[in-house]
Amino acid sequence: MKAAVYYENGGPEVLRYEDVADPTCGPRNVVIKVAAVSIEGGDTLNRFGGPLVTRPHIVGYQASGTVVQVGSEVTTHKLGDRVATVNGWGSHAELREVPARNAWAVPDGLDLAAASIIPVTFGTAHECLFDAGQLKAGDTVLVQAGASGVGIAAIQLAKAAGATVIATASSDDRLAKLKAYGLDHGINYKTHAVPAEVMRLTDNKGAAVVVDSVGGSTLQGSVDSLGYRGRLASVGAAGREPMKVDVGSLMGGNRTLRGVFLGAEIMTDRVHDMIAGLFTQAAAGSIKLVIDKTFPLSEAAAAHAYIESRAAVGRVLLIP
Repeated sequence: MKAAVYYENGGPEVLRYEDVADPTCGPRNVVIKVAAVSIEGGDTLNRFGGPLVTRPHIVGYQASGTVVQVGSEVTTHKLGDRVATVNGWGSHAELREVPARNAWAVPDGLDLAAASIIPVTFGTAHECLFDAGQLKAGDTVLVQAGASGVGIAAIQLAKAAGATVIATASSDDRLAKLKAYGLDHGINYKTHAVPAEVMRLTDNKGAAVVVDSVGGSTLQGSVDSLGYRGRLASVGAAGREPMKVDVGSLMGGNRTLRGVFLGAEIMTDRVHDMIAGLFTQAAAGSIKLVIDKTFPLSEAAAAHAYIESRAAVGRVLLIP
């Protein structure tokens, strides 16, 4: 099969399009013919500095496709099933093997490529808002990096839950595009100090919940944007900076900082069922699956570079 691989960490230029061995199907696994790869922020981070679990390494968490092999112990899937999958690596390829537990049925009528976005992207946003953030109707939510995949998902889920939604982005144009997904107030972080703007917009009450997928120096700004007893979900390091937070700044307002890593609980019944519910919502049209741009798998390097340019609004897909 063809795959986008690399032999060393680095920028997008380390990706090569090569022939590699087809995956084998373990007894509890399935193999899918990939229809679309949803490139996650974690994919670019792993390419840049993560472990090379295989060599050459095929990066990537999410991909949708059609089941072409079924392990001998699998009873939940059959040949020809349309599924969206998650695993620690291996999405950037024509074929991928995953545990059957990590493959969710794509409902009839839901576009297979769009469905590739759901598990990690919307699952992460849901976990940040409702498990870590304990979001309730009437809360104000701040979503850092609102134009990212997780950001757009968080905006939609928070708005549907009855929250007032504030989000940040790098330009007024990107913020304007987020209005269609439920954004109430946008903050251009290049021209405005985020905590000060949050306090202005909330009459100095601050945000009840903050979703921060950027980390680095942005994380302190997220802490400073919290209101009394506010909850901050830290879920990424897209800024690629060291995490530096004044923990003392949490105490005065009885604020909470919680780390979120969906992968640690992806196999639990709770998270598995939560993600299945997101597919139901998508099929009903109650959440929008936003695709900014698609690239051929052979142009994975260009796709990664485009993501890192921070021009995208929504997810970028690879099509084998």
